[in-house]
Amino acid sequence: MLLAGCKVPNFGEYPGATTQGRTENHLWQLFFIAGLVVGGFVFLLIIWAIFRYRRKSEEMPRQTQYHTLLEVGYTIVPIVIVVILFVFTVFAENNVDATPAHPGATVTVHAFQWGWEFEYPGAAGAGCADPGKSSANQNECVKVIGQTTQDPTMVIPVGTEVQINLNSLDVLHGFYVPEFNFSRYASPGYTTSFDFDPLHTGNFRGQCTQLCGLYHSLMFFNVRVVTQAQFTSWLHTQQAEVEAHPGSAPKLPSGVNGSASANSPNNNQGGDLYGD
Repeated sequence: MLLAGCKVPNFGEYPGATTQGRTENHLWQLFFIAGLVVGGFVFLLIIWAIFRYRRKSEEMPRQTQYHTLLEVGYTIVPIVIVVILFVFTVFAENNVDATPAHPGATVTVHAFQWGWEFEYPGAAGAGCADPGKSSANQNECVKVIGQTTQDPTMVIPVGTEVQINLNSLDVLHGFYVPEFNFSRYASPGYTTSFDFDPLHTGNFRGQCTQLCGLYHSLMFFNVRVVTQAQFTSWLHTQQAEVEAHPGSAPKLPSGVNGSASANSPNNNQGGDLYGD
């Protein structure tokens, strides 16, 4: 704890590579500084009491009680501190949880044992622009699928709102990107929507944070943030490849809902991954 606290000004946390992550980081800084102030004040009071009221003789010291002003003070001050922290927390949560009406890009994320599927249903040129078409012809969708040691990459553009629609195809999983200061459950039968607004380009590591079975420890993924031009170019390239070779479209592993084939770490029917 002391070593983490020495890492000023982030106090052991990432600064945040998205607008939402930066908001969360500022909230963490506020809580940490408030904790330092309160903790330091209490520590000084303890030290003062130790030396000021240490035993000096065998005589009974003078007894006092009912200091009304002091008692009111140390009751009201903690309440005020908690209220202030609560208000800042509400504002931060509202900013982090807000989703735009018209995002610059949309990615549907399916978690499964033990891998990830990233699908681009709403972007221009991505194919499967509407849910009905997506379910009718998966070969027209731009998708990235990988499991166990494949570490699939989700590609998103910088400087725009990116909406993520997250769910699970089997058990409870956790979608966590440390440098985004962000984590959400991937729940079966329920879609969780949230927003990323990347601040700069780069590659970021992600992982599952819920114990989801035998090969949970292999359930990693990557997030690659690129420029808008690079994202558009990549998307159109992937779509052209799918249209030219429909059979090359990546598919989920057979039996992903729980059969024996899905429970093997050697079942790597992942399709093409984003590469250099």
